[in-house]
Amino acid sequence: MKKHFPLIVKISLISVYLIFLAGSVVRMTGSGMGCPDWPKCFGYYIPPTSEEQITWQPNTEYEEGMIIVKDEALFVAENDLKTSEEFNSNNWTKYTKHSYAKFNKFHTWTEYINRLSSALAGIPFLFLIFVSIKFWREKKLITFLSFGAFFLMLFEAWLGKTVVDSNLKPTIITIHMVAGLVIVALLLWLLFIVSDRKKATYKFNSLFSKLVIISAVFSLIQIAMGTQVRQFIDEQVKLFGFDNKQFSLLEPNFKFYFHRSFTIAIVLINLGIFYLNQVKNLGYKLVNWIVFLIFLETITGILMYYAEFPLGTQAIHLLSGAVLFGLQFYLWLQSRKVN
Repeated sequence: MKKHFPLIVKISLISVYLIFLAGSVVRMTGSGMGCPDWPKCFGYYIPPTSEEQITWQPNTEYEEGMIIVKDEALFVAENDLKTSEEFNSNNWTKYTKHSYAKFNKFHTWTEYINRLSSALAGIPFLFLIFVSIKFWREKKLITFLSFGAFFLMLFEAWLGKTVVDSNLKPTIITIHMVAGLVIVALLLWLLFIVSDRKKATYKFNSLFSKLVIISAVFSLIQIAMGTQVRQFIDEQVKLFGFDNKQFSLLEPNFKFYFHRSFTIAIVLINLGIFYLNQVKNLGYKLVNWIVFLIFLETITGILMYYAEFPLGTQAIHLLSGAVLFGLQFYLWLQSRKVN
């Protein structure tokens, strides 16, 4: 099993990025509250497909824990019951964790698929910690990193619940995103440790290494600020409607301007990295991919602002940002380890 460990790490890493992709689609479509409860969805393990299923009906059977919408509020069935002709409030408890009480089939299933992808992502992490134990005697760091990534995944699951219970509180969403990036960093660290680097041709340069770690930190800050900007856009959508995207950045706040302007610093520092790699002939191939992702991030950001969020640009913007951070962190590991 130890020989398959690098493959398990890669599968775990891919699964995390798939979660990022699913999460970006949820944000892009405004589906974050598609399921008002967690881990079930309106009290169902398989989400409802019609509004009739979650609307109070007379002479209808409901199981304990099922959620209905009545009078623009959510109610939870206290026990298994069959309704009569009149609504009996004694059989129901008002859902008080938040006041969001809307049903949209598309939003519900988009959020459900996001949760399902997160649950499935836990499977390779179980293999990860199981196999990592076998490295305990020869390299304890592998075991520590594996268990760290696993427990952060559990923390992410709890945060997912908290995000829903708080009705998409911006601070919690930001923590949720940053924690996911920390998981990426731990997995990449694992991958670096177990990878065969005998054929590596890159050279060490102190300034290059310092610039790379600064660029990774800048990307982390930029992504965290991006989640705050996205929340501002969500608030605008609530005010003007999902179809009125031209108002999404009406009178933007300071966070938007910081996020936009900070891009200049990120571009400059990564161009500096590219210049050093070329002039000093350091041989870091990841630099070219990083420059490409910076370009992609910039283009999608411009399109979102000037072209009213074309379909898919938000998902590409978020996912490419997460991949960019991962490449920068791995590049730092490469540059730091070379003597």
